[in-house]
Amino acid sequence: MQTANGTGMTQSAYDPKVLKANLDELEDLTVRLVKAIANKREKDPALSGPGYNLYAKAAAAYYAEMMSRPEKIIEQQVQFWRKSLENFSNAQKILSEEGEAPKKGADRRFKNPLWDSNPYFNFVREQYLLSSDTIQHAVDGLDDIDDKDKQRVQFFARQMVDLFSPSNFFGTNPDALEKALETNGQSLVDGLANLVRDLEANEGELQVTLADPKAFEVGGNIATSPGEVVFRNRMFELIQYAPLTEEVYKTPLVIFPPWINKFYILDLKEKNSFIRFAVSQGYTVFVVSWVNPDEAYRDVGIDTYAKEGALAAIDAVEKITGAKKMNAIGYCIGGTLLTITLAMMAQAKDDRIKTATFFTTLTDFAEAGELGVFIDRDFLTAIEKEVDGRGYLDSFFMSRTFSFLRANDLVYAPAVRSYMMGEAAPAFDLLFWNGDSTNLPARMAKEYLRHLYQGNELVEGRFEIDGKKLDMGDIKLPVFAVATESDHIAPWKSSFAGMRRMSGDKTLVLSESGHIAGIVNPPAAQKYGYWLNPADCVDPDAWQKAAEHHAGSWWPHWSAWLAEQSGKKVPARLPGGEEFPALAPAPGTYVVAARKK
Repeated sequence: MQTANGTGMTQSAYDPKVLKANLDELEDLTVRLVKAIANKREKDPALSGPGYNLYAKAAAAYYAEMMSRPEKIIEQQVQFWRKSLENFSNAQKILSEEGEAPKKGADRRFKNPLWDSNPYFNFVREQYLLSSDTIQHAVDGLDDIDDKDKQRVQFFARQMVDLFSPSNFFGTNPDALEKALETNGQSLVDGLANLVRDLEANEGELQVTLADPKAFEVGGNIATSPGEVVFRNRMFELIQYAPLTEEVYKTPLVIFPPWINKFYILDLKEKNSFIRFAVSQGYTVFVVSWVNPDEAYRDVGIDTYAKEGALAAIDAVEKITGAKKMNAIGYCIGGTLLTITLAMMAQAKDDRIKTATFFTTLTDFAEAGELGVFIDRDFLTAIEKEVDGRGYLDSFFMSRTFSFLRANDLVYAPAVRSYMMGEAAPAFDLLFWNGDSTNLPARMAKEYLRHLYQGNELVEGRFEIDGKKLDMGDIKLPVFAVATESDHIAPWKSSFAGMRRMSGDKTLVLSESGHIAGIVNPPAAQKYGYWLNPADCVDPDAWQKAAEHHAGSWWPHWSAWLAEQSGKKVPARLPGGEEFPALAPAPGTYVVAARKK
C-alpha cells in the first residue's frame, strides 16, 4: 500500500528491517567501489577533455570582451539576475498557491510531473535552464577567438552544462527519490551494484552498460544471416552469404564496414538487416569482418588495411566467383579505406571495382563535425602517448568519445536509470552493438588522426601509400553516396564535399536521421525518408532545397541503381568453392573472439 508523504510523492509501507539490510549492503558495495576506483590505471588527462590552453584562450577572450564591451557583459548579468529573481518570486507564488508553474514537457530529462507541480523541483529546473542559457549565450558571444577554438569551447561548455542538469543528481531527481521511497532503498542498492559492476569491468573507468549483455548472442539472435567464412588472414575474415534467390546478378558485391565497431550493424536482426536485404535482391554478397587488434598489431597502418584488407578481399572475391568486376560498399571509415584503395587501384590501372557505394563516409575532413573538437594538439599528443605505450588504442576511449557526442542520450540518461534508479539495461540490439567496439592499431590510429583528420591529406592529394601520393580525381567509376541529415560523426555536407573530388558519375542521397539510423533503415519500417537531387552538390543548402523528398527507405532506390550496373543473371552461387572451403559458419570467429563479457 502506498501513502502520500506530504511532498507530492508516494512511498510504500516503511519497513525498517528492509531498510537496514539495504543500508548494510550499501556499505559492502561502497568498499568494492573504493577498491575499483583505487585500481584505476593512470592516463593522460587530455584523453578525457581539452588541455588547459583551451580554457586559457576562452578566459582571455571573455576578459577581452569585458574590457572592450563592458556594457555587453553587464547586460548579460543584469538579465540573469532579473530572471533569477523572477524565478524565485514565481516559486514563492506557487508555494502560496497563487502562481502557476511553467512547464517544459518537450525536454525528456524533465518528464516527471513533479518538475511542473512541485515548487522545489520546478524552481531547481527553471534556474538550471536559465543558467544553461546564460552560459551558452556567453560562449556563443565570444569574438576574440578563432573559429576552431570557439567550436571546441562551445562543445565542452555544453558538456559541462549537460553534466550539471539537476536530473543527474539524486537529491534533485524526483524519479530517483520516488523509486528509493517506494523500494525502501532497494533501488539505491541495485544502482550502486550496477555502478560497481561497470567500474570493475573497465579498470576503474566509468562506462555505462547501455544494453543487457545477456539478451543477445552474436550468431544466435543477431548477425544470423546464413553464410560461411570463405577466406581468412590476420586482418579479416571474408564472409560469403548464402543466396536467397535462384539466380543472382553476375557482378558480386563486397562490403567494407568500419573497424571501429563490428560489421553486424548491417545484420542485426532479420527485419532490419541490410545484408539480408541485399542478398534477397539477388546479389552475391561478401562482407569483411575485421579482426579486433591487440598489441601484436602495433605496426599495422592504413596501408596494411588497404593491402592485406581491401585488396586481399577483392582478390578472394574474384577467385571465388570468377568475376572480373565487382561492386563495393564502404561504410564510415570503411568508406575512407575504400576511397584510398580505389585511388591505389587507379594508379595501378586495376579496374576490378565496377561501382562504389559509400555510407556516411568522410574523405574531406576540413569540417569534420563535432568529433573534430577532439582532434587538436592536446588530444592527439595524449592519444599518441597512449598507443605508443600499449600498442593499440583501447576501444574504451573511442566508445566514450562517440557517446559524449550525444551525452544526454548515451551517457547521462542511461547512468540515471542504471545508477540512481537501479534499473537493468534494456534489451536493445542497436545499443548492444554500440557497446561491442574494437581496438585500433597504434600506427593506424596515429596516421588516421594526424594525416587524415588533422592534415586532411587525402582530399588535398598529399596522402601517400608506399611513397606515392593518391589522387581522388583518378577514381572515375559510378558512385552512390548516402549521407545522413543529423550525422554528428560524418556531417553530410563534408561527406558530399569529399565525394565531389571523384571523377565518375555520382548519385547523392541524403537520408533523414543520423549515422546509424539513417543507414539501417529497412523499407518495412517506413520510418525515415530521403532527399534525392541529380545535380552536383556544390552548394549543399541549395542542393537540399532543390532536392525531391521521398518517403521511406533509400534501400530500394540503391538496389535499382546497382541492378543496372550488375550485369545479367546467373545461377545462384553457393559460398566458397574447392579452393576456398568453408572455414566457419557466419558470422565467423573474429567478430566474437575479443568481445567484452
